[in-house]
Parts: sequence; structure tokens; C-alpha cells
Amino acid sequence: MPSALQYATEAVDFHRALTVPRGPAAAGRTELDALHAHLLALYHLLDAHTDRTARLAPAEADRLRACRIRIWQAADHLHAAYHRAPHPVTGRPPTREACRARLPEGAPEHTVCGRHLSTAVTVRRDHTPTDLHDPLTDRAQH
Repeated sequence: MPSALQYATEAVDFHRALTVPRGPAAAGRTELDALHAHLLALYHLLDAHTDRTARLAPAEADRLRACRIRIWQAADHLHAAYHRAPHPVTGRPPTREACRARLPEGAPEHTVCGRHLSTAVTVRRDHTPTDLHDPLTDRAQH
């Protein structure tokens, strides 16, 4: 019998097949926001598995920890992509000045930022800056 996680994976694949158009098209903010939420949910799932596994299988936990870091890195890039995507009202991407100034865009655009910042607290507690910026997170420690 398939697990809930397998159903979720199939649903993501089904979504891609139905809604992502063929040919050139930029991802919209709604899609980027949903992908960001999905990655952070996956980050928290890996976090729970890493904690449970660490005492029983340290080598496996190291690999899960590396996965968790990669998922966070991907979510961080999605967060940045969201803010560089065209605004739904104007249809234009933000100006360079607005990006540099990190001007808030207001609700509901702050939802992605709130989610990102609340997870960042956990990330910074559990990982060092070197972990987060190391391109070689797959180095086994055991």
C-alpha cells in the first residue's frame, strides 16, 4: 500500500504534467510560492528523520543532514527567484533599485518571506555558515 508521501510525490508529478506549459514561459509567483512551501515542508520532514536516525545510524544521519542542507539551499534560491519574478499586478519584474533596497511588497507577498524567515531560525540553529555555503555537503563524516 502506498504511503501518504508517495501520494504527495505523485500529486506533484501530476501537477507538473497538467499545469506546466511546454515551451518558454517564466514561472509565476504563485507557482514559486507553492514550490517554496513544498521544499520547506520537505526540509522539516528530513529534519524529523535526521533527528530520529542520528542515534541509531550516524552515517545515514549524516547523509540525511546533507540532504536537508541542499533542500534549504534550493528553498533559498526559490525565495530569491520569487522576488525577481514579474509582479502579478504590473507584469514587470522589480527594478534593480527595489531589489537592492529589499523593499517589502506587502501582503500576501510577505507570506513567502514569513515562511522563509521562520524556517531560517531552525536552519541557523542546526547548521553552521560553513555547512550552508559548502558546495560539498556530501562529505561523509563516518
